[in-house]
Amino acid sequence: MNSIILESVLSCPHCGFSKQETMPTKSCQYYYECTSCKALLRPNPGDCCVFCSFGSVKCPPVQQQRGCCN
Repeated sequence: MNSIILESVLSCPHCGFSKQETMPTKSCQYYYECTSCKALLRPNPGDCCVFCSFGSVKCPPVQQQRGCCN
């Protein structure tokens, strides 16, 4: 069994700022406010959360191949 990675680096598509964040394990994170430019990030079409769209690591359910959280 592979271990689940809970840390992901989110990169803002608006300003390029990156920050390491801990992903929730029991729900998707649909919104994230960039701490640099304050842009509100939302998942890209077809992605279940901001980590799947803008993170260095996909969310825990996708890592476990269970599909999206929703």
